[in-house]
Amino acid sequence: MGAGIAHVFLAAGGSVVLAEAGAERAEAARAAVAASVGKAEDRGKLPDGTTAAALLERLAVVPDLADLPADAELAVEAVPEDIALKRGVLSRVARACPEAVLASNTSSLSIGTLAEGLPGERVVGMHFFNPVPVQALVELVHHAGLPAGVLATVRGWAEALGKTVIEVRDSPGFATSRLGVAVGLEAIRMVEEGVASPEDIDTGMRLGYAWPMGPLRLTDLVGLDVRLSIAEHLERELGPRFTPPALLREKVARGELGRKSGQGFFAW
Repeated sequence: MGAGIAHVFLAAGGSVVLAEAGAERAEAARAAVAASVGKAEDRGKLPDGTTAAALLERLAVVPDLADLPADAELAVEAVPEDIALKRGVLSRVARACPEAVLASNTSSLSIGTLAEGLPGERVVGMHFFNPVPVQALVELVHHAGLPAGVLATVRGWAEALGKTVIEVRDSPGFATSRLGVAVGLEAIRMVEEGVASPEDIDTGMRLGYAWPMGPLRLTDLVGLDVRLSIAEHLERELGPRFTPPALLREKVARGELGRKSGQGFFAW
């Protein structure tokens, strides 16, 4: 998702510095952003008069968080849903960028917990949706220590990307993951119980409820391992209604992680 987030800031006219862990990963990240903006150019989805080459001139890639510019206004982390990993990244970014708003792209972890030991008045949840250049929503998550002025500033940045913003109080799963995971887990239980096939469950939700994508194909897109991790977190925080189905655990154990592995509830 980091490549997609970089893409939308570039398309909105921003200058972006993308940090990765090491030179090889940094070049892979540059290639991912280039592929994303190139695809958008091919589809006529870049702003009028803008080319992919022009956007990429405003992209810098660095191999270490310590190389981020000290005058950055906003830093968005997009590492996996591991609270220790995210806190470590945000701590290093806070030292490298002493004035930046520190935004987490987490889909479920507590922003207040992430802010512990950091300048909490600069920590906010900025939850993008995949694929970032296509999805219209940004979920802003505020904790008790976040000043209203900082939240308003981040909202303005998100809206400048052309996104619609919702604001949610810091709580497990926020609004979107809490509801989305609940439906997704129930859909998996229905497959497990033989109620209907994945194709028919998804078709029912698309045509019956006007969902743009069914809950099982969305699970494949998000990643079954990611969905399992979020469900386990919500189970700890909110109780057994978020207990992951055995089928989800089995598919993750087999490496059937969805689109990224080529097989989930569907073949990709």
